[in-house]
Amino acid sequence: MHKPLTITRRSFAGALSALGLCATSAAFAQGADAYPRQVIRIVVPYPAGGATDTLGRVMATKLQEAWGQTVIVENKPGASGTIGNDMVAKSPPDGYTVLLAITAIVQVPALMPNLGYDVMKDLQPLAQVASTNSLLVVPKSAPVSTLKEFIDLVKANPRKYNFGSYGVGTSSHIQGSLLNMQAKLDLTHVPYKGAAPLLQDLRGGQLFSAFIDMATARPHLEAMKPLAVTGPRRNPLLPEVPTFAELGYHSFEPLGWFALFMPSGVPAPIAKKFADEANRILHLPDVIQRIEGLGMTPGGMPTADFAKVVREDAAIYARIIREANIRLE
Repeated sequence: MHKPLTITRRSFAGALSALGLCATSAAFAQGADAYPRQVIRIVVPYPAGGATDTLGRVMATKLQEAWGQTVIVENKPGASGTIGNDMVAKSPPDGYTVLLAITAIVQVPALMPNLGYDVMKDLQPLAQVASTNSLLVVPKSAPVSTLKEFIDLVKANPRKYNFGSYGVGTSSHIQGSLLNMQAKLDLTHVPYKGAAPLLQDLRGGQLFSAFIDMATARPHLEAMKPLAVTGPRRNPLLPEVPTFAELGYHSFEPLGWFALFMPSGVPAPIAKKFADEANRILHLPDVIQRIEGLGMTPGGMPTADFAKVVREDAAIYARIIREANIRLE
């Protein structure tokens, strides 16, 4: 004889909760199946025409082809990228507003502690689109050909030599400051408003050295000598140039990168669908060729692996910025 079924208040509540979770999961899954249903915006927090903008338009074109849905690039420059970053961080978490950011997104929080958003809490990384080494370069006319010769010359001539950067707080400034600290140098920092004036002075010999990303340096390599590269391994375009790590220096391992982010509240199935499609696109032969043609290495690593890169790079840059006392005036 069967015992009568007894339902307690707690078990009934638990059953309802379980049903609710199932319904929510099903709704999210259906949402991902239907996604995208409207225009997707890729926000580029820098002006049109630069490398970030170019990569954003490559991704937009391919996503539109794959999904048959309009994908637009919207440039929102200003304040070291923080205007565009903030806009996406505070956008509705529906998967229709995407950010194409650069490494600065994990550097700026240590430089501007009163940001209106928290990179680690308000944004979720989806896919690394491309990465690039930075090079320590000197003019072709400089009397040095190796990093050791460079360091010996600077030490033998106190307060005589300088290094240029794209501006205060940029990767090139952080890397130059790191070399100053580790090699115990006194290179004077000369900040420029972007790459163009820096390259002009470097080519003209008015500037002694600079950290320049590979994509920017590539068209000008005939006028300069690369002494060392950042990153965990040598750049295949310059296989003869050693890494800083090979030469005994640390914390130069982070690469410069370009990556896609969404607001943290976007449901996981939708974020995953976008990330998976972006990573598929980044393995297409024509996309690889286009990115390599810009002097960069194509991305496409698993999302979890890139999220780890974001966390680790943020910690490294925060420490360097603090120890070098770099501040945005």
